Amino acid sequence: MDQALIILGVCLIVGLYMAWSIGANDVANAMGTSVGSHALTIGQAIAVAAIFEFLGAFLVGGQVTNTIKQEIVDPMMFAGDPIGFAGGMTAALLATAVWLQFASARGLPVSTTHSIVGAVVGFGIVTGGWDAVQWDALTGIILSWFISPFLGGVIAFGTFFIIRKYILDSQDPLRMTKKLGPFMLFVVVSATSFLFFEKSLSGLQLNYRAELAFFITISFSLLLVFTAKMLLLRGKLEPLNRDSNLAQVERIFAWFQIVTACFMALAHGSNDVSNAIGPVAAVASIVKDGYMSSSSEVPLWLLGLGGLGIVVGLATYGRKVIETIGTGITEITPTRGFAAEFGASFTILVGSSLGLPLSTTQVLVGAVIGIGLARGLAGLNIVVIKRIMGSWLITIPTTGSISAALCYIWQLVR
Repeated sequence: MDQALIILGVCLIVGLYMAWSIGANDVANAMGTSVGSHALTIGQAIAVAAIFEFLGAFLVGGQVTNTIKQEIVDPMMFAGDPIGFAGGMTAALLATAVWLQFASARGLPVSTTHSIVGAVVGFGIVTGGWDAVQWDALTGIILSWFISPFLGGVIAFGTFFIIRKYILDSQDPLRMTKKLGPFMLFVVVSATSFLFFEKSLSGLQLNYRAELAFFITISFSLLLVFTAKMLLLRGKLEPLNRDSNLAQVERIFAWFQIVTACFMALAHGSNDVSNAIGPVAAVASIVKDGYMSSSSEVPLWLLGLGGLGIVVGLATYGRKVIETIGTGITEITPTRGFAAEFGASFTILVGSSLGLPLSTTQVLVGAVIGIGLARGLAGLNIVVIKRIMGSWLITIPTTGSISAALCYIWQLVR
């Protein structure tokens, strides 16, 4: 057990390093569109992330953490060697964190989900053989990686298409914003907040959670829409030229985008904290119980610690990736950022509700590409997109190989 405690201590340190790396790379993805559209400054984005990333991780992050912890590599294959399983999970964390820091230093928005899943698979194969990997579950996860960016892109494309057709291209964009803006805000807030409230209440084990979540969602959405009407959309609209009209529309949507940025941070925290905390939770359960368990609760203090590490990573090292997402793929305005963040946050929250470790990077890039396509292919920077996708392709084999090498060394020296 002394050896297990040492491994837990090392795993905690590496888990915090991993959470910091996620903040430096993935949270920068989440907030990049808001910074790129100038709806938020980098300082304001960090403040929003500090609150909402933590809430998402703490209230909803347990479901996906269980998937990372026990549904990729079968923990019961290591029933006779729990210390080997603990060491392997620690190696997987370290391999992922090193790769993420390398990518962040170069401004590449790689997928932390791909990274940790590849690393866990690499450790499982080296330590327990091919049978240690639960290939059926892994196939479902991989399929979700293809479906989720497409879904995020479709939602973002559709949202921005509606904004462009009925507001930006209308004869009086400002009047149409006042008319349609509250309805659009209500739909966006209702769709995303219901997923979050339902899962949060589920975690608190309250009865009738779906009905209660629906009531809270409608009340919250109506309050937010009423506030927006009072602060942004009230009063007589003065006739202005078209350019001034469009500028005012973008200023209004900048405020709307702050709302979607909050939900994007919630969604990211709910899904991606698992990438840092899942392996740590697996090791912690071994130390606590003294044996391998097929299921165990994720400690809330671990979720909170992961959320804190993510926020620190964004604050200290996230600027390069923010610039890639915010300005490198396509020009981001508040209307476009609003559409992209809605598409991404809704898709990610659906994944979190289902316990799927989606790639936040892929979903958000898919959403940004979606709004770029709504402007035509000329609106996309194909060179940057190819560079991002190339980094995705090499992520899984890279982290899997590093993790496998570390596990091999661990087996030699233990």
